[in-house]
Amino acid sequence: MSGPPPVPPKINPGVGGEKLKFDSRDLALTAVFSALYVVINVLQMISVGNPTVYGPVQLRVADCLIALAILLGWPVVAGVTVGCLLTNAYYFIGVIDVVFGPIANLVAASIILLLRRHRFIACVVGALPVGIIVGGYLSLFFPPPEILSALPVWAGMTVSITISSLIAIAVIGYLLVSILSRQSIIEPLKSRGLKVITEGK
Repeated sequence: MSGPPPVPPKINPGVGGEKLKFDSRDLALTAVFSALYVVINVLQMISVGNPTVYGPVQLRVADCLIALAILLGWPVVAGVTVGCLLTNAYYFIGVIDVVFGPIANLVAASIILLLRRHRFIACVVGALPVGIIVGGYLSLFFPPPEILSALPVWAGMTVSITISSLIAIAVIGYLLVSILSRQSIIEPLKSRGLKVITEGK
């Protein structure tokens, strides 16, 4: 006599149909990306200065990690969100920055994950929420760069952060994804148990 039929696994239909499961390895990878995001920003702040990390230009090199959601999925989404929370809390501009900065990264990385089959488009579209959300609220704290001073403050800041975000995510991030997608790099990662999303998924 056979037992009850097996229960089908829960599927997340919104992201390509893969199983939505977070194991200890994913949590560890999330922690790695959170730490990387913070460390890169702190090193950039020390070497270049605050304005490039927290100011009206805010070209955060660490935002290139957001594009890696294409390859590594939800651990990257969670990692860059938590990392942004810690980074913004470290150099406290205001509560709005601590709340909405991580939300911008969450939205950006989620969009990139959803659109990952079209990598470059995903990186471009994913960069826009950072520019719009962060640029919108930073206008409360900073004037836009002088070259954009003819625009309204909110518009100038939005343009400034959007350009910076496109450079970090759609240029540096896309190049990083392209490099890490090489078989010589992907296969060793897979052999060590890292869950890598292939283009067909």
